[in-house]
Amino acid sequence: MSSCSQCIVRKFSALKSLDKSELIYISECKTGQIIKKGSYIFNEGEHLKGVYCVKSGVCKLVKLSSNGKTQIVKFIKKGDLLGQRSIVSDDAVSLSAIAVEDMQVCFIPKSDVLSVFKQNANFSSEIINDICFDLKLANNQIVRMAHKTVRSRFATILLELENEFGLDVEQNIRLKLSREEYANIVGTATESMIRMFANFSKENLIALKGKVVKILDANRLRQIAEE
Repeated sequence: MSSCSQCIVRKFSALKSLDKSELIYISECKTGQIIKKGSYIFNEGEHLKGVYCVKSGVCKLVKLSSNGKTQIVKFIKKGDLLGQRSIVSDDAVSLSAIAVEDMQVCFIPKSDVLSVFKQNANFSSEIINDICFDLKLANNQIVRMAHKTVRSRFATILLELENEFGLDVEQNIRLKLSREEYANIVGTATESMIRMFANFSKENLIALKGKVVKILDANRLRQIAEE
């Protein structure tokens, strides 16, 4: 397994604030894991025993409501830390993490991360900033769900996915999701989402081929997103 000091992932996460000796310490504590597509990394209600550093792949953080509906809250990708709130809180996690693609992650036990957290002020500040940013995203999502139409939310999500995950060689949104997953992000029924895809396609806003989505008119999508 590669050393944390040599891992490109740390340049994108709170690990960038660790010095060489701390990175060596973390390297000696971590264990590598392969998470297959569709597998749970952890379930809502669990008490996490450490932090996951994502080396490759994508997972979704989901919330199951009392009526049995699933809401996708956020995606975690390469360079992100997963479960960092467990460092500062002993509360059970309120979301489940499910792999959208095959993933390669490093697991770092909580006690070892906490040891560095207490000694390195820059590292602890980065972790707290990440947690605060997640809260900001959650607040923004609440506002979006309350004040935007399904059509507007869908346009917003398409633009955000393109911005966050980029495009493949054929200029399609790189992250491939099912209609049900889109519905779980937007906050609507799968049947409504299928109709929305058809409408956007007829309006030449997007091109579709199975799970592959290509944005054809980003300017118009931005207008719809602001409606």
